[in-house]
Amino acid sequence: MKRTRVILVLLTIVALLWALGCAGKPGEDESSLPEASAEPYRIGVVISLSGTYAGLGGPEQKAIDMEVARINAEGGVNGHPIEIVYEDDATDAAKAQAAVVRLIDEVGVIAVLGASGTGQTMAMRADIERAGVPQISMAGGSAVTAQLSEWVFQTPWPNRIVVPFVLKAMAADGYKNIAVISDTGGYGVDGHDVIVKSAADAGVTIVADETYNPGDADMTAQLTKMRGANPDAVLVWAAGKEAATIAKNARQLNMTQPIYGGSGIARLEFISGAGEAAEGVKLGTGKILVPEAYGEGTEEYEVATSFIDRYTEEYGEAPDIFAGHAYDAFGLVVDALGRVEGEATPAALRDAIEATDGWIGVGGTFSYSAEDHNGLTEDDLVMYVIEGGTWKLAE
Repeated sequence: MKRTRVILVLLTIVALLWALGCAGKPGEDESSLPEASAEPYRIGVVISLSGTYAGLGGPEQKAIDMEVARINAEGGVNGHPIEIVYEDDATDAAKAQAAVVRLIDEVGVIAVLGASGTGQTMAMRADIERAGVPQISMAGGSAVTAQLSEWVFQTPWPNRIVVPFVLKAMAADGYKNIAVISDTGGYGVDGHDVIVKSAADAGVTIVADETYNPGDADMTAQLTKMRGANPDAVLVWAAGKEAATIAKNARQLNMTQPIYGGSGIARLEFISGAGEAAEGVKLGTGKILVPEAYGEGTEEYEVATSFIDRYTEEYGEAPDIFAGHAYDAFGLVVDALGRVEGEATPAALRDAIEATDGWIGVGGTFSYSAEDHNGLTEDDLVMYVIEGGTWKLAE
């Protein structure tokens, strides 16, 4: 009898749980639930999930995955679910080019997001233009949009905006004679060219100029030469993990000059990799690292903090700027798809992206045009200082 009573209780519980599951949320019936039943919009993503830029590609993938799940849970775009096809370019331009060919010719994507790096982005251009598929890059090189292509757009603040901003900040801090070290990858070469062209106008003089190759494990030789020039400050222009090595090597050489950088070092990988050597480093980049910079109560602040809160809850850490670049790239495509009338062909999507006007993202407020496929300005940037293992707004 006792056993029978237990079984009856268990069956009752199971029945109740089944009924609750079928009932859905209070006040909600099946007809009110969003449903994405049409053919999926297939989007290709080429990012660096391995190699020296893996610290960029990881956060980018996390942001995209989170946003895809959210959009699809809300019914997709005009009833079409979003399907993402990833390719890892391993921080290699040739692999990026091969990846975009697969995405275009074999998968048949409607758009491409990426790459993480400037060199990889530029390597994809010929096939993007051949196929007529829109691309939104998450790389910060000026060449991405300065060398204008009707098919290529960009979400980060390019070097042509960030470099002068940082140089002027160095001059304002009283550092007029600077040493520069940059990598020989696409982002570093692009940034170095802008540094050389912008230095005089910003009021600084380059007294030492060194480079290194992606993958180098020690920059003591370059830094020793730089120290001999007795600069007031050091400017690091790099996007890979090697930037942390530069900071550590400089402190090991007892170099006391302040270190500056740009968006390429605005990531957790730099802080954790450099350790104590990261303390006091200043950098210029977007406002996501300290959201109060957007202005509390503004629409920009609400958009950014919503993303930051959701990302932090999902992954247990706050997003860096590279996660923000991916949020913007994906969001711009989703917004444009929602505005396409009729069939969403790659050409129609390209036109809708270019017509973007006042779309508020994490990186800033985007307004593209036929002449400007970046759409951001120096007003979207702030200076930070690393203190206590995190970023703070520089005074």
